[in-house]
Amino acid sequence: MTPERKIRLTILLGCLTALAPLATDMYLPALPTMNNEFNVGTSLIQMTLSATMVGMALGQIFAGPISDMSGRKIPLVIGMAFFALSSFGCMLASDIKIFLVLRFIQGLTGAFGIVIARAIARDCTSGAELTKFFSMLMTVNGLAPILAPVIGGQILVFADWRGVFLTLTIIGILLTVSSIKFEETLPKKFRVKNFASSFKNFGDLTNDKYFLGHVLLQCAWFSVFFAYISGSSFLFQDIYNVTPQTYSLIFGGLSCSLVVTGVLPMKLAGKISELKMLGWAVCQALIGGIFFMICVIMQASIELTILSLFVMVPMGSMLGATSFSLSMRNHGSEAGAASAFLGSLPMLAGGLMTPLVGIAGNQNAMPMAVIILVGEILALIIFWKMIYSTHHRGFKLSTRRLK
Repeated sequence: MTPERKIRLTILLGCLTALAPLATDMYLPALPTMNNEFNVGTSLIQMTLSATMVGMALGQIFAGPISDMSGRKIPLVIGMAFFALSSFGCMLASDIKIFLVLRFIQGLTGAFGIVIARAIARDCTSGAELTKFFSMLMTVNGLAPILAPVIGGQILVFADWRGVFLTLTIIGILLTVSSIKFEETLPKKFRVKNFASSFKNFGDLTNDKYFLGHVLLQCAWFSVFFAYISGSSFLFQDIYNVTPQTYSLIFGGLSCSLVVTGVLPMKLAGKISELKMLGWAVCQALIGGIFFMICVIMQASIELTILSLFVMVPMGSMLGATSFSLSMRNHGSEAGAASAFLGSLPMLAGGLMTPLVGIAGNQNAMPMAVIILVGEILALIIFWKMIYSTHHRGFKLSTRRLK
């Protein structure tokens, strides 16, 4: 790739992978008010977040194989177009059931951008260069969690939550136009022959213990991360009594740390092994989870609670960049299916955990703290048993890219 094309591609792929935080984080400051407008319980309004994540999980299962069979461009254009339409439908919804269905469709179609973006990265790069590219994606992607709740909080100053989904509609339209101008990265000679052959790759991937270890590791982390995402608005607004605008600034500040740590794998790739960076991220996240649990038990000040989250949250970008790079290296010929597998199951795990955060009501953060701590303990066990131990048995990673 020329430097100019690499920059354009990085920005496009970063925006596509940002669809998940855009679709989930932008309306977070509005959750308490939506709770009242729809006249439903905390767990049900949090299910609007789960519906999107479950849709993203299922959408990735189909998006990966479809893109392996037909190329990256056509599925990407169709997915972004329907994401824009479903976002527009969410804006008009007046019934919680209809809203849940539209949120599911929004996630289902937005998944095409998420999974295809990772597959495109694997099409174009490999080895340490792949880690650097994923790191750049994480850095660009890290801007979305910073900007999304801040923008959402400011939209609520002059509009209601429907203004948030109007913004998502406009973003969907812009990504559709950008996808139309995108240059195909998967040559026809590397495409699978039919849909069944593409799905067969899922079976092969489940037999790869090392790859499966990364999938399970990210399932554990997504459970942690989305427990934080879905519970943070109630934690700060209902327990610590901050305004939606203040919450959006707290959430944005925490997300700034994701951008900072997202740069590290890009700078350290080729100097420090991705395995060591991944281990560091898993261990520090666990320390942050223990700190957060102590804060919840002791009913600590808001400053200490924020500090505990600053220890944990930034590790998401480092964990994501290194784990995706390590897991994808030996699966260049089925990058779409591998990307779908890596994205769908963790997203589904996160979606299933989200409603559990609110089971004790909006004034109790203990379920959120328990899910976070248990998820991080599981992540450490999976890393040690399925990833670290495999490397130390002489496991070798591919450094090939598609030609």
